[in-house]
Amino acid sequence: MNSKAKTWYRVAGVSGILAPFVAFTCILLAIAYSPEFSWAENALSDLGVQQGVTAVLFNSGLIISGLLTLVFSLGLLLYPRGKILGKIGASILVLDALALTAIGVFPENVKPAHLYASVTFFVLFPISLLFIGVAFLQISQKSFGLFTFSAATVAALVWAIPHGGGIAIPETIAALSVSTWSIVLGFRLLKRFHV
Repeated sequence: MNSKAKTWYRVAGVSGILAPFVAFTCILLAIAYSPEFSWAENALSDLGVQQGVTAVLFNSGLIISGLLTLVFSLGLLLYPRGKILGKIGASILVLDALALTAIGVFPENVKPAHLYASVTFFVLFPISLLFIGVAFLQISQKSFGLFTFSAATVAALVWAIPHGGGIAIPETIAALSVSTWSIVLGFRLLKRFHV
């Protein structure tokens, strides 16, 4: 593999690590500036229409993390190499990254664009991970394939749990599961394609 390809994988790995940190840092800061926010009664997207710095933090955080996820997912189009299901999963992840970016570009008061972007994001991520998980099994990386399936399962099944008036908690659990997967795979890419 040439140095240019290795550099691209490393950039993708760093992006996969940074995206969750940017998203959650901005979300937590937005919550800190919004004392009326309730985990039980609100959606995270409610932060995107608050006055002042709260909306700026939330929306810009999602836009930046969406763009980082886009770079990460483009790197996954070539990894694991030669497996069509991996390419399908990575392609779905590209669309999911665009949906995440769109959540920040189109805040909750931009209807129906925000709703479509949000639903697309939470639906496509577990689907993409199912394809990617099979691809890892095909190249005999059983433990990481099963880990990928676990992240997809949590991200999907959390919505079956009753969650009261708001959806911030299931949103956060789903995002944490896929964020953990993104960080772990990001470090795997860095380790495999180090200088």
